Amino acid sequence: MSKPTQAANKELVFGIHSIIELLKAKKRKLYSIYTTKPTPKAWDKIEELLPKYTMIQYVDKKVLNKMADSEDHQNVVGLASPFITRNKPFDPNKNKFLLLLDGIQDTKNLGAILRSAYCTNLDGVIVGQKNSAPISAAAIKSSAGLAEHMEILVAPSVSQAVVQLKTAGYSIYLATVDNSKPVNTVDYKFPLCVVIGNEATGISKSILNTGEHISIPQKRDDVSYNASVAAGIIMFNIAIKHQIL
Repeated sequence: MSKPTQAANKELVFGIHSIIELLKAKKRKLYSIYTTKPTPKAWDKIEELLPKYTMIQYVDKKVLNKMADSEDHQNVVGLASPFITRNKPFDPNKNKFLLLLDGIQDTKNLGAILRSAYCTNLDGVIVGQKNSAPISAAAIKSSAGLAEHMEILVAPSVSQAVVQLKTAGYSIYLATVDNSKPVNTVDYKFPLCVVIGNEATGISKSILNTGEHISIPQKRDDVSYNASVAAGIIMFNIAIKHQIL
C-alpha cells in the first residue's frame, strides 16, 4: 500500500498517548487514524474515545513508518486538524505562572518541557518563532501528548515577548548558571514568567538584563543540567513553594 496523502489542512499525530490526549483535550478533530492488525495493546483506550466521524484504516507497519518518518509511532498514526496555538497575549490576572522558551532546538527537550509544564500546573508557555523547535508531531509525542492541553503562544521574538510580559506586569526570572540566587531561596512575585535558554548557549544576550537571575545548585561549575531537566526542577520548585500543586 502506498503512503496516504496528507492534506494541507491536516497534521500528523502519532503515538498512543499523543492520540489519547488529543481526544481527551477536544481542541481539534482527528479525521482519520491508521493502525495495524493486530492492533496495539492500548487500542481499546483509543477506540473508546474515538468520535464517530473518525475513519479507521488498517495498514502495514511500513506505511506507518513512512507516514511518521519514524518507527517511534507505537503502531498508531492519525491525521488531525492543525495544532491550536494561542492567538492573544496572556492575561496576568488569569495566567499567573508562565514559561518562556528561548531557542530550545531539540524536539525531545521541547516535548519534555511541555510535559513538565502541564504536570506542574503552568498557565501557559511562550515559544520563540525563530531558532526554536516547532510544535511538531514528534514534540507532542515527547510530551506524552500533554502539549494538547497546554496554552502555547508562538512569539515573533523572545525580546518582543519579554517586553510585552513586563509591560503587562509579569516578573521575569531567567535560569542561568552564573552566581545567581538558588531557585529554592527566591521570593517569587506573581504573575511571573520563567525563561529557559538554548541548550548550548543559554539565554539570549538581548534579554539577559530583563529580570532576576536564578540557578539550580549543582556539583561542579563546569557542568549543567539538561535544559528540560532544569526547566522541570525550576517549575516544580515554584509550584511547591507557592502551593500551586
